[in-house]
Amino acid sequence: MGMLQEFKEFAVKGNVIDLAIGVIIGGAFGKIVDSVVSDLIMPVVGMVFGKLDFSNLFVVLGEAPAGVPHTLDALRKAGVPVFAYGNFITVAVNFLILAFIIFIMVKQINRLKRQAPAAPQAPAAPAEDIVLLREIRDSLRKQ
Repeated sequence: MGMLQEFKEFAVKGNVIDLAIGVIIGGAFGKIVDSVVSDLIMPVVGMVFGKLDFSNLFVVLGEAPAGVPHTLDALRKAGVPVFAYGNFITVAVNFLILAFIIFIMVKQINRLKRQAPAAPQAPAAPAEDIVLLREIRDSLRKQ
């Protein structure tokens, strides 16, 4: 029962719960960023560079069987090796946007933490040897 009790204490601690919530929210946030990149940013980038669809940029590395359309999905289903660099570009843009958003969030959180007023600190009590030296000085003055 000792191990079960330790696991219960571990699982109920705030850090584990916070981590689980962060993972769930991060997964949902990743889907939002993926949608922003694929539905909003990449079409604009594609329009600027000549109506390119980055997700369909690839190089065929093997022989395609006869009758297989020259599309990424069809070639992958046929088992033809393809170098899908367009998909990598899309994922890299997703990562850069997500990393930038997280950077901005952390920067703002740190800025808010710095703005909290620091509590005034009481002066530290003098060391014991200083107190003794002052007592000796004061007793010598009295004489």
